[in-house]
Amino acid sequence: MNDATHPQPVPGPSTASDLKARARRVLAHLDAVLPNVDALYGDLHEHPELSGHEARTASEVAWRLEAEGYEVTRDVGGHGVVGLLRNGDGPTVLLRGDMDALPVEEKTGLPYASRVRTEDGEPVMHACGHDVHTACLVGTAAVLARSRDAWRGTVMVVGQPAEETLQGAKAMLDDGLYARFGTPDAVLGQHTAPLPVGTLMHREGVTMMGSAQVRVRLFGRGAHGAQPELSVDPVVLGASVVLRLQTIVSRELSPLEAAVVTVGHFQAGSRANVIPEEALLELTVRTEDDAVQARVLAAIERIAKGEAAAAGAPKPPQVEVLNRGPVNRNDPALLRRVRAAHEEWFGRAALVPGVLATASEDFPYFAQGPEHPVPIAYWFVGITPRKAWEAAPGATPLEKVAHLPGPHNGGYAPDRAGSLRMGCESLTVAALACLHVGDDSVEH
Repeated sequence: MNDATHPQPVPGPSTASDLKARARRVLAHLDAVLPNVDALYGDLHEHPELSGHEARTASEVAWRLEAEGYEVTRDVGGHGVVGLLRNGDGPTVLLRGDMDALPVEEKTGLPYASRVRTEDGEPVMHACGHDVHTACLVGTAAVLARSRDAWRGTVMVVGQPAEETLQGAKAMLDDGLYARFGTPDAVLGQHTAPLPVGTLMHREGVTMMGSAQVRVRLFGRGAHGAQPELSVDPVVLGASVVLRLQTIVSRELSPLEAAVVTVGHFQAGSRANVIPEEALLELTVRTEDDAVQARVLAAIERIAKGEAAAAGAPKPPQVEVLNRGPVNRNDPALLRRVRAAHEEWFGRAALVPGVLATASEDFPYFAQGPEHPVPIAYWFVGITPRKAWEAAPGATPLEKVAHLPGPHNGGYAPDRAGSLRMGCESLTVAALACLHVGDDSVEH
């Protein structure tokens, strides 16, 4: 990673009042674009594709960008799509939307609910709002293309695959995203959240935690279930490891150091009367700081080895870090510019206080430019229907969110019309805040 202490300056466009005038000019095209955005959203929701399999989704994005005059390149870093719209001198602004879905069974009961299953029978659903992200990305691209007199610069639209596996952004960069298409001056991204539709949430600094996925393979000695004294039971060993891992956050980290350690997969044996030879654990680790992540990973390995030694395991465990995702850290100047633009367009009442998300993203990889860090800004768009929000128990937003279906839940169902309009407007206004002013024909 490049030295984050020397970021490039954020491109400086125009005044807030000028921005609002340009936004009115650009978003005057939104009503004409929204039916296509809505149709794309419904189609993507009904036909989701898992990470690394987004061929159909990428094709839908690509031809729509081409129809609006973008220079489109397919298959960048897998199924990645890049669309360029050059419109005179000015900054290059990258707009990113992730396209992949999750192995989750949909339980929304919507008429356009996903019924897709893989060849192995695994359900697939857009349970994280990536269908909203992608549809709004295409909608924003369209309104910008239809109002080129209102801005100057280059818009780089990126349909990114494989976000859920934290692989897609890096794969696109490794495939020459910046080398082939130019290093942007700013990168913008947004994500749905179970906040009321019509609201936005921004957080300066770290907005989402960094992550790591860890696999621990524990070795024992198998035996008949009726003769446990002849075994080194990896099931008991694994249970001890799971319990001990819970002390990392509670006893090894300061209460001021945010972290999560979750064992999401524990597999051992196949029969009730057979003590197996091995047990397999898979963990997710989330931290607000890279140094804390390193300490947590070291503690996981130490605990696994210590418990194995205490159990008399025939050999030490294998501890493997499968993948790591960096902390999602907003560039302060760029985030303030985006937030000010959103406040100017939507009003202060639409902005809710930012909180740290313990989920993770591969979006921060876009900050890693070939010569210098690239400013990035990432915010959240509320998608919960107003009636559902008002009916949810609780007096505070955090209390209400706890009672609503969130991302990665089979009941996650955005307010369709409100979310799509809000998502298109928020991404468009943020883009205009970074692009240069257009012709004098824009009314002030």
